[in-house]
Amino acid sequence: MSDPSQRGSVSIVVVGVVAIALVASLGVADVGKALVARARARAAADAAALATAQELALPTGRDPSELATDYAARNGAVLSACACASGSLDAVVEVETSVGPMFLAGDSLSVRARARAVVDLAA
Repeated sequence: MSDPSQRGSVSIVVVGVVAIALVASLGVADVGKALVARARARAAADAAALATAQELALPTGRDPSELATDYAARNGAVLSACACASGSLDAVVEVETSVGPMFLAGDSLSVRARARAVVDLAA
């Protein structure tokens, strides 16, 4: 027969295990959100760099920095830096995007991504 003084100890252990599982699940969800934001930032940086490099190689009259800003915004990011001087065939852009609300971390987290596109006209 079981000891009556040990009756509630199983409940405490179950509550502890459930709490640990909940915190771990929230942590995994936060990591997933951060990874999605990083992928979104990389895609935005790639798009901005490619559009800027195309403008540098085949000018249409638009400012390369404005074009990079536009493509970054279309992909949910903000342009942080653009090394895309007219006359060069090399575009380096850096973008930043917010991770969004998180469960265990602060809501002001953001990720940055950098991309470079070079036009090779010799090909």
